[in-house]
Amino acid sequence: MKTLQPDQPAISDQKRSLSAAKDDLRRQMLAGRAALAETDASLASQAVAAQVFSLPAYRNAREIAAYLPIKNEVDAALVAEKALADGKRLLLPRCRNDAPGLLDLGCVSCLSDVVAGRFGILEPRQALCRPPEAFAPDLILVPGLAFDRRGNRLGFGGGYYDRLLALPMAAAAFVVGLGYAFQLVDHLPAEPWDRPVNAVVTDRQTLLVPPL
Repeated sequence: MKTLQPDQPAISDQKRSLSAAKDDLRRQMLAGRAALAETDASLASQAVAAQVFSLPAYRNAREIAAYLPIKNEVDAALVAEKALADGKRLLLPRCRNDAPGLLDLGCVSCLSDVVAGRFGILEPRQALCRPPEAFAPDLILVPGLAFDRRGNRLGFGGGYYDRLLALPMAAAAFVVGLGYAFQLVDHLPAEPWDRPVNAVVTDRQTLLVPPL
């Protein structure tokens, strides 16, 4: 019996169409973020942080992986500072120069333990960093250009967080995507390897994603 083979040109067209749709949405979200007035972004970030602090996953966490913002992202430094003040262990990501697309994590005791790294992102000093497998965060905060109501996330396309969240060290962590209200959309295209976040926190709501 002859085995039917997938129509390769059709599959390629689908992939190109999906990629183009993602790129269009990235441009829209970047434009929306850039258009936010500094005061509005600051107030929204404070509202996001307040909702994160109310999560049981934050209150119960002993080790938190966060990030420092770039290009008008929600200011996760507000959460990072309070996590340190609350006596929690704080991890921040660092892009690996020897392995594009991969992150190490650094355990910092204060936010002055960071330097400008790749892409201009503030990162932990190299001496503080280890492979992610050296840590066991209870809570992971991730940025994104968009999230949907099923927990799917759209990033810049580099795959950094996709790879981080696929590691065994992230399996038991509660993963929270942070964004502005306009960054929460009804539907995002998802790839088989994508790990949905467990919750999306915006300045207007906390969306808990039902487990699959």
